[in-house]
Amino acid sequence: MYEDFVRERITQLRLKKGVSEYQMSYDLGHSRGYVYNISSGKALPPLKEFFSICEYFELTPHQFFDTETQNPKLIQMIVDGVYKLREEDQIILLSFINRMLK
Repeated sequence: MYEDFVRERITQLRLKKGVSEYQMSYDLGHSRGYVYNISSGKALPPLKEFFSICEYFELTPHQFFDTETQNPKLIQMIVDGVYKLREEDQIILLSFINRMLK
């Protein structure tokens, strides 16, 4: 079950990025069939390679497994910005968000 998810998610992200299995394999520093072997179910990436794949897609491991968030990079940018705000401004932002959600 989890193996299928990882394979399907890599394929989904690869297609969204618009790269071939060969190109992704090359970009990750592997032989041309590396991503094909993952996608076809012949292999799964070891943990170190999984982290490299996450970096390739500019995602955290959490974002890789979060299929509900439509634009995880945008959400991460927003969160990073909130961390830089003063507490008073965070409270104002929270009240603004709550108002928009009504």
